[in-house]
Amino acid sequence: QEWGGGKSKTKPNGKKPPTEEKKQYLELEYTKIRVVDFDLKELVVLPREIDLNEWLASNTTTFFNLINLQYSTISEFCTGDTCQAMTACNTIYYWYDERGKKTKCTAPQYVDFVMSLCQKLVTDEEIFPTKYGKEFPNSFESLVKKICRYLFHVLAHLYWAHFKETVALDLQGHLNTLYAHFIVFVREFNLVDPKETCIMDDLSEILSPSPSSQNHVTER
Repeated sequence: QEWGGGKSKTKPNGKKPPTEEKKQYLELEYTKIRVVDFDLKELVVLPREIDLNEWLASNTTTFFNLINLQYSTISEFCTGDTCQAMTACNTIYYWYDERGKKTKCTAPQYVDFVMSLCQKLVTDEEIFPTKYGKEFPNSFESLVKKICRYLFHVLAHLYWAHFKETVALDLQGHLNTLYAHFIVFVREFNLVDPKETCIMDDLSEILSPSPSSQNHVTER
């Protein structure tokens, strides 16, 4: 496993590893639960008559709303005490403000920063124009990539720290479907660096196996 430290320990060392290390979310009884049962790839491919930026804008806004909603279902369990850092596998995410200053914050603070930033961007007419004929800015693609990278962090944290609560609420099918749809979308348009998503590759390959490791976009 590329991310090394997050592996569960097989040797008994007198201490029980934290339950998350067993990766309950990879067990078949959970991964087989989805809300839809069709090819998600068909949902994300750019329709012939639609402009690429419009397609990216509409999908990114939808994912922001859905991931925000999914997080809200367990937000009462994600507190400064239970989640003192924004973690996923063996990774801690730090927040960088607009001046590039690095801040270590609790998971709920980090998610709040993510959602506030995404909300600000997707509702800004200059960045996500909704009026016909209005141009997208040159920075549009890099901003979409930034949003998707942050949204991935939230999904990874949901699996890593809050999968038990998600199962207790019987929402694992929604989470699995949302995650699979998101991964297929960001893969299709190369929106998140594979180095960033590799910490969840074991789950990604179960929920939405990649047809090949070739680059989807330049292939055609």
